[in-house]
Amino acid sequence: MSHQSLDSKRDLAEDGTSVHSVVDETDSTPRGTVRPPIIYSSFDEFTSSLWSRWKSIWTRRFVLSLLAGQVVSLCITVTNVTTTELVSRNWSLPTTQTWFLYFSLFAIYTPYTIYKYGLKGWGQMVYRDGWKYFILAACDVEGNFLVVKAYNYTDLLSCMLLDAWAIPVCLFFCWVYMRTKYHWTQLLGVLVCVAGLGLLVGSDMLTDKNYPALSRGKGDAFMILGATLYGFTNATEEFFVRRSPLYEVVGQLGMWGTLINGIQAASLEHVDMTTASWNGATIGFLVAYTAAMFILYTTAPLLYRMASSAFYNISLLTSDFYGLIFGLFLFHFSPYWLYFPAFIVVILGLIIYFWHATPEEQGRLDPKAPAYIRRLQPDDQV
Repeated sequence: MSHQSLDSKRDLAEDGTSVHSVVDETDSTPRGTVRPPIIYSSFDEFTSSLWSRWKSIWTRRFVLSLLAGQVVSLCITVTNVTTTELVSRNWSLPTTQTWFLYFSLFAIYTPYTIYKYGLKGWGQMVYRDGWKYFILAACDVEGNFLVVKAYNYTDLLSCMLLDAWAIPVCLFFCWVYMRTKYHWTQLLGVLVCVAGLGLLVGSDMLTDKNYPALSRGKGDAFMILGATLYGFTNATEEFFVRRSPLYEVVGQLGMWGTLINGIQAASLEHVDMTTASWNGATIGFLVAYTAAMFILYTTAPLLYRMASSAFYNISLLTSDFYGLIFGLFLFHFSPYWLYFPAFIVVILGLIIYFWHATPEEQGRLDPKAPAYIRRLQPDDQV
């Protein structure tokens, strides 16, 4: 028998599982709080049960998920505003711009991972599991790159609509990874959120915010590919953080993202780096962009655990409303009345998403260090 197979058996033994229990866990659905049933026997029973159902939604976990979703949506708005300001100041290096994000994730979370695992344990983790984090980081880097390129070729309407393609992609991969069983009210919640997006798109069209497409076919293709990678990376990262410590997952995403993004930036933007305007204003906006993205990449895995990556994606649909708020103060935009009902519709969709299902049912949550790390540090909590 090979040493590798002995390690595999020992890993299973230390996890307290067997082959049969692994199969059982895959097939089982995590059990959470069951919603009170809606009773239709009489009007009084119906209204009473409806109120009980409404109250059951507002658990601490759901409220935190709702707030976290708006935090990441606000962070997206900040990144859009800061990027617009950078471009207006002759600083347009989108790949270089995101390198600072990945480096900050690497610089913060990797030292803590080494502290928790030890240098030898961290090296084993990179050697044994680094390949899956490399794939995650590569898809995340290229997803960001393709979406930025799409905005250069297609129009705003196509970008806003096609970006929503990440939602069904994320739902699909969550089902592939965790066999999540979606209730029809969750799909209804998604549709209501997309309807809110439709109102936002209509507002932009009525206020002539759209711009002509340079190459619609190329731009739409870039946006679809980028949104597909977004949906895949969101679901994959959720799968990882539900089973591994957050600092391991985010630290590895930062490490591999720094390498991949750095190579891509050096090859594509090395000439533009010398002609871009490097001054106090651009550095300040770059710091603000990196800080907003750092908060987003730290909050998103927590939201994946509290709710799901699908809930994260539909939460982002409110970002255009926050963009309007920024625009009122920074660019003196005049608000169009449809923005406000659109925001309310998206929030309503988020509530409908968990009208029947509960956050606890979205996937099994058991984050712990790999078994080979626990063997190295049997007395430590990692």
